[in-house]
Amino acid sequence: MTDLLELASLGLSALGILLFCVLWLMHLMSIVYVRLHLHRKHPEAKAPYGELAAVSLLKPLKGVDPNLIDNLETFFTLDYPQYEILLCVQDHDDPAIDVCKKLLGKYPNVDARLFIGGKKVGINPKINNLMPGYEGAKYNLVWICDSGIKVKPDTLTDLANQMTEKVGLVHGLPYVADRQGFAATLEQVYFGTSHPRSYISANVMGIICVTGMSCLMRKDVLDQAGGLITFAQYIAEDYFMAKAIADRGWKFSMATQVAMQNSGSYSIAQFQLRMIRWAKLRINMLPATIVEPISECFVAGLIISWAAHHLFRWDIMVFFMCHCLAWFIADYIQLRGIQGGALPFSKLDYAVAWFIRESLAVHIFLSALWDPTVSWRSGRYRLRCGGTAEEILDL
Repeated sequence: MTDLLELASLGLSALGILLFCVLWLMHLMSIVYVRLHLHRKHPEAKAPYGELAAVSLLKPLKGVDPNLIDNLETFFTLDYPQYEILLCVQDHDDPAIDVCKKLLGKYPNVDARLFIGGKKVGINPKINNLMPGYEGAKYNLVWICDSGIKVKPDTLTDLANQMTEKVGLVHGLPYVADRQGFAATLEQVYFGTSHPRSYISANVMGIICVTGMSCLMRKDVLDQAGGLITFAQYIAEDYFMAKAIADRGWKFSMATQVAMQNSGSYSIAQFQLRMIRWAKLRINMLPATIVEPISECFVAGLIISWAAHHLFRWDIMVFFMCHCLAWFIADYIQLRGIQGGALPFSKLDYAVAWFIRESLAVHIFLSALWDPTVSWRSGRYRLRCGGTAEEILDL
């Protein structure tokens, strides 16, 4: 029995060392990718300006936050030869309609249309909202971009340049614009450290990992999969759209510019609820993500420190502290790379936000396991294994 226990301990220790190697390989891949790809121009990939393919921009809108009009206006001032803006609003009394009409009047020379009412084709409110715009799109490249995203004049050019002949989808790495307040710092730290580490590593290894905040796709490929309506049964429509494109032999590419989130409404509570919702979706789409907590700094550190102690008799506490310090520094290097310049907060603010984010990781995951329902926009949904869901109607 003693020999069996010792053999089991050795096996678990070996897995701990393997975990160490995998996690630090992810750190390395992410940092190197950020340094080599983001915020850089690729002259060899640039098509002549006049030869860039025409694009239909689908913009789902619901409600108004303090930054909506400024964010939306950046799409009316894009430097791109031919594109159309399809503004989609579900409810006839939504205040976003007034914002749209104001911009339509301000930029009469921009090819833009407003669609009100949506089309009920499934449980996904974003798809329902976008359906009229998708059906009215004139061009084969469709760019679905969330309402809280802010762009630069050359953002669409960057996306189109990545859409080479074998690429079916170009997506932007989610990040957060500089804003005031600790909640904004917490968001920026998460989207500059933990999220891109797994997001970039997955994409480098060919694993489907795409968020729908900013995606340029080939409409004819989506139509081969049944069109936008096919994905209305899912809450996480972005994953299944990407999967449908990959299943048809197309590759993905990441833009050199980040998908810059600039919502005017944010708080620590909103951040937690958003992270819990995302964790629920991942667990239901891909049950293997149940092991996700072991990829977090503190949990992984405990496992790896125990393994190092068992195999090499190293001090657990010293190894754990060194592990956390190295992780902390690696995350800071990556955050600076994704920011593309100086951070808008101090190193102390970073340290506090980083510690709170890492401390919340297990709580967020357990909260996601506790309740299988998701609240999104104005509805509540019960998730099913495989990524589908059913709407919970209040009686």
